[in-house]
Amino acid sequence: MWPDRGLDYVKLDDDDDGVHYGLFEGEQLVSAVSLFIDGSEAQFRKFATRTEQQGQGYGSRLLQHVLNEAERSGVNRIYCNARSHKAAFYKKFGLSEVSGTAFTKGGKEYIIMEKLFGSAGVSSRKEP
Repeated sequence: MWPDRGLDYVKLDDDDDGVHYGLFEGEQLVSAVSLFIDGSEAQFRKFATRTEQQGQGYGSRLLQHVLNEAERSGVNRIYCNARSHKAAFYKKFGLSEVSGTAFTKGGKEYIIMEKLFGSAGVSSRKEP
């Protein structure tokens, strides 16, 4: 995800509170994502697939699994900080852009994207 940065750059204080998923091809970790559930909301973070294996469906399989897990857990909303140029990828999974949420981190442009589950999809949503 950040090949030009050290491991400490991607560590978060609350990493122990998340569930961390990895998709392997044989012994090699190909794609990874972390899911953090807080009450009725969930956030997935640190979603990455090895550059040389992108476009082969690994990330799609892993993301669909995490979305299913979040919905199964009973959350009303899942969101992520998506790189702006990847918005079309997330839209394929039913996530939509939250207007007015663009920001920059580490020189990269991001937007918040979300997916609402159950009755949350028809009621007013809480902004992040």
